[in-house]
Amino acid sequence: MKKDCHPEYREVVFLDMSSGVKFLCRTSVKTSKETTDFEGKTYPLHRATISSASHPFFTGQGGHVDAEKRIDRFQNRYAKKAEEARTIKERKEQALLEEASKKKGRVKKS
Repeated sequence: MKKDCHPEYREVVFLDMSSGVKFLCRTSVKTSKETTDFEGKTYPLHRATISSASHPFFTGQGGHVDAEKRIDRFQNRYAKKAEEARTIKERKEQALLEEASKKKGRVKKS
């Protein structure tokens, strides 16, 4: 087996920069020389910008941020199509009612 072909797999403390939460995880991520004490031991430190401790999806706080307004565009497009379909349905119903009333007028008298 080749030597040095696999990355070093070790325990690293991850620090969530937005919430300040620390957690220990085994990983092969490259870290700087910075270390921290965690639960009585010294471990390499990796600073994460966001983690499950601060991400809105996992915390249940905050809503969906749609920077490109895709949701609004979809809802507007759907509303237009729904209105068109409703108008077409109303026209068909009106035509059927008019046709039925014309047929009533043409009933043979016995």
